[in-house]
Amino acid sequence: MTDLQMSLIGGAVVFVGAVFVYNKWQEHKARKSVERAFAAEHDDVLMAGGEERAAAPAAGHSAHTAHIPNMTHAGTRAEPTFDGVPAAAAAAPYGDGHDPLSGPPTVRAEAVALEAEQATSLVDPLIDCLIPLALEVAMRGDKLLPALHTLRHVGNKPIHYIGLAVSGEWEPIVRGGVYTTLQAGVQMASRTTALNELEYSELVTRLRALADEIGAEPEIPDMIEVMGDARTLHRFVAGHDAQLGVNLMSNGAPWAIATLIGALEKQGFDVRPDGRFAMPDGDGGVLFTLTTNVTLGADTTAHLTLLLDVPVVAPARDGFGAMVACARAMVGRLDATIVDDSGQPLLDAALAEINGQVLEFYDEMAAADIPAGSIRALRLFS
Repeated sequence: MTDLQMSLIGGAVVFVGAVFVYNKWQEHKARKSVERAFAAEHDDVLMAGGEERAAAPAAGHSAHTAHIPNMTHAGTRAEPTFDGVPAAAAAAPYGDGHDPLSGPPTVRAEAVALEAEQATSLVDPLIDCLIPLALEVAMRGDKLLPALHTLRHVGNKPIHYIGLAVSGEWEPIVRGGVYTTLQAGVQMASRTTALNELEYSELVTRLRALADEIGAEPEIPDMIEVMGDARTLHRFVAGHDAQLGVNLMSNGAPWAIATLIGALEKQGFDVRPDGRFAMPDGDGGVLFTLTTNVTLGADTTAHLTLLLDVPVVAPARDGFGAMVACARAMVGRLDATIVDDSGQPLLDAALAEINGQVLEFYDEMAAADIPAGSIRALRLFS
């Protein structure tokens, strides 16, 4: 063996040794960083009221889509519950069960009920795939929110999170709150598509990375069951995606847009930037809309369409009745005739028959636990 060969071998040994030492040093730095982070979280929990309330929560349940009449389910997973509160986590901050800083017991009870309702509307076992995230230690919302904000959608499906607070109540995750476990919920269907395999795979991959960042263990539901529930829910959405239109045709010359805008505003419509008009429902929502059926730059139109998005308007608002009443009021004001999409006059008998179909539609949605105009319906049909 030559001197050159010996020199090369010696250099290689030194290089490998240096790499080994460098890697060990990096591992030591990473371990210390993690220990410091977890130590900081323990300090937060102690400030919140003691180690007992930081006890690990019970494991969550897998996701489930509740029964919807005339819908076939691909899976039979147990529906997750929001009442599996660990005894230690549910301990009251004070011995008498009342925190003097949170106000009178009655006020606090109302606040807790509101938080629980908000939590259920965010992460809903009927329309969301639920994924429990068991935290290694209790964490403040201030620490959780930046990480959770990095995963809010897969495709066009929103993702929401709720947390089990040290008070023992599920609530939206907020700054200042302290949580012992989390629930992530991805909406399984929208108006356009069902959650698919690609989106679910992306969700699982990104959620595992997020869980590593916050020190949590996710309980991932089986993909086959989730896909079956997602397709089932989307079939229901597609089967109830109903919009009803009532048309007004001018009996004479087309209406001038400038004059028409004034007449519609007097009728109670709000003007939208896209050229449509919205009839307010009185509570910040929309009862029905109107379009002029022409481009924004057009000067005239002889055809108006009033449109009711049936599943997003609550039955109590009688959206169809209000839309027909508006059309009838505009008949005299604009010298128009109420017609169907083919231009044939819509008589009172036909309108009454349509109204009966709308009522049946509302009954179907209510029987499916997705009442028209409810938070569930608004999420699915947005």
